Amino acid sequence: MTPTEPQIALWVEEAKTNSQAADRFIQQYLGFIKSELAKFLHTSPDFGYEDELSIAMFAFYEAILGYQRGRGAFLPYASRAIKNRLIDYYRREKRHERQISLNQPYGDEEEGGELLHILPEEKNPLEESVHRKATQAEIEEFRCQLEQFGIHFSAVADNSPRQQRTLNACQRALSFARENPELLEQLLRTQKLPLKELAQGAGVERKTLERHRDYLMAILLAFTNGYEIIRGHLCRLYPAEKGGEP
Repeated sequence: MTPTEPQIALWVEEAKTNSQAADRFIQQYLGFIKSELAKFLHTSPDFGYEDELSIAMFAFYEAILGYQRGRGAFLPYASRAIKNRLIDYYRREKRHERQISLNQPYGDEEEGGELLHILPEEKNPLEESVHRKATQAEIEEFRCQLEQFGIHFSAVADNSPRQQRTLNACQRALSFARENPELLEQLLRTQKLPLKELAQGAGVERKTLERHRDYLMAILLAFTNGYEIIRGHLCRLYPAEKGGEP
């Protein structure tokens, strides 16, 4: 029988503090790990991909340690962790394939210098392709989660604050929610925005938040488990007042 999400969450909690339980859990989901690796490679990982499999298994263990119960299902979170680790691995490997000393001299003694100062920053087509595919997959997964909440991307765009004062009020509410994880858990559990708590906690008018409900829900959902790429864009678009994340 397929384990339920609550059962998986219990196993994850046990695996966080019990190495034997962690080993059992990883072995139990080795098929899932290999499946995620196969999706990334677009081929079977059974032969010649021992390094990648080790990285995927380690990423799964990292997901166990980093998972927060109540902020989304574990397996999608682990899937994103595996994908991100593999992307990092291929980026490093591609750099090392062409590695030469950047301190290597060029030109004559008088006019010359070091390669470090003249080499342009290269674009890596493979790296860009991998990142593009990962971004597309994450956006599609995010779109599906939004639809479970009755929200569409077009509605989020239309519902975004237009005035700076309104945007600031929404940002205060978002910051308050992220400082109080129980509100994110409540959002996921009820699929409703905790307007009363956000308005009181952030010191903003409830009507302001009600007018931008879809926008607020979308941003908060992006800050539940996973969605690292989307969160990275959000942090650049909406930097926190003190230099941290929004």
